Amino acid sequence: MPSGPDIELSPEDPESPDALRCLERYFAELAARFEGGFDPGLGGAAADRDMAPPTGLFLVARRSGEPVGCAGLKLHRDGIAEIKRMWVAPAARGLGLARRMLRELEAHARRAGASALRLDTNGALKEAQAFYRREGFSEVPRFNDNPYAHHWFEKGL
Repeated sequence: MPSGPDIELSPEDPESPDALRCLERYFAELAARFEGGFDPGLGGAAADRDMAPPTGLFLVARRSGEPVGCAGLKLHRDGIAEIKRMWVAPAARGLGLARRMLRELEAHARRAGASALRLDTNGALKEAQAFYRREGFSEVPRFNDNPYAHHWFEKGL
């Protein structure tokens, strides 16, 4: 389903007000959905600066000017790019926005010379797991120490 002409997707500083607003909402959703809550300091998450050029990319999606989604990419020296903090506001789900952000991250990773994309996700996020599988990701062995991750995925580029 198309994401509609009123949804704008743009690269942004991960510390901008709209990026921080998205991340705050994302972290609140994780805290509500994860058994035992969520502390962003424990998740082994990439530092915000790692998701800004030249080591990465951070996208913010806006619908009618309101931030409704975000996604980050961290480029590793070994040719792997890692997807971080992919989130779409509940009111914007089902519009194809996650797919659109993923396509942009994939294109950026390819241009940067990455050979594969990786990500981790929590077992409570069943819809995220299904989405990544539909998008061609395969489950792989654990590749990090994120205490909130139960599933690790990879996709060749």
